[in-house]
Amino acid sequence: MQLITAIAQGISVVAFAWYGTYSLYAPTMVAEFDRYGMARLRVLTATIQILGSLGLLAGFFNRPLLVLSAGGFAVMMAVAVLVRIRIRDPISAMVPAFALLCLNLFIAAYAV
Repeated sequence: MQLITAIAQGISVVAFAWYGTYSLYAPTMVAEFDRYGMARLRVLTATIQILGSLGLLAGFFNRPLLVLSAGGFAVMMAVAVLVRIRIRDPISAMVPAFALLCLNLFIAAYAV
C-alpha cells in the first residue's frame, strides 16, 4: 500500500506543479480563469498549487504536511468541480478535477 500511496503522491506533485506553472505563464489559462469568472484569483491559485506540490513532496518526510497539502488540494478540486458545474462545462471537462479530488482524498486518508 505504501508504494501505491507514493505513486499517487508523485502523480499529484507533478500534476499540481505543472498546472500551477502553466496557470502562471500560459495565455490560454488567463482566458480560462476569465471564463471561470475567477480571473483575479489566477496567480493566487497557481501559487497555492506550486507551494502545495512542494508540500506534497516534503510530505514524503513529514506526514502532517502531507495531510495538510493533500487535504487542501482535495478542497481546491472540489471547488474546481463546483465551478465547472456552475459554468455548465461538460462532464468530460470535470473529470481531471474530480480525479485529482479523489487522488488527494486517498493520499490524505492514508496519511492520517
